[in-house]
Amino acid sequence: MALNQHPQLDELDLQILDLLIKDSRTPYLEIARICHVSGGTIHVRMKKMEEMGIIKGTRIVLDLPKLGYDVCCFVGIYIDRTSSFKNVFDELAKIKEVVELHLTTGDYSVFAKVICKNTTDLQDILLNKINVIDGIQRTETIISLEQPIDRNITI
Repeated sequence: MALNQHPQLDELDLQILDLLIKDSRTPYLEIARICHVSGGTIHVRMKKMEEMGIIKGTRIVLDLPKLGYDVCCFVGIYIDRTSSFKNVFDELAKIKEVVELHLTTGDYSVFAKVICKNTTDLQDILLNKINVIDGIQRTETIISLEQPIDRNITI
């Protein structure tokens, strides 16, 4: 079922989401003006979409290199057996440099996005934090050189 056919969302909800995807800091009153409704209506719709789990919160987007985090990489992780998954997930969640974790199909059991300061820091994270987790058989690391596209999906 396409999102615009979702029985609990209407065109106003989709218009609100579209505006927020473009700029999540748009004030409710500005959204109301653009949508030709009251600020209270926007507030109610936002609350409804939060309760439905469509809107999970807001995030600040950081310029990581300006904060000293110059390396973004992806770590393909091979987990030795299905019974190890929970422990591996719990342990990876404790590593602050692991910013995303995806259960995947294909060669890897899971795929982790890791942000770190430099390659020395990456080596330390791999050798002393990730590869020592019980249940991890081995890893493969891919370093990102650039991220030419970084966006939300459009609705």
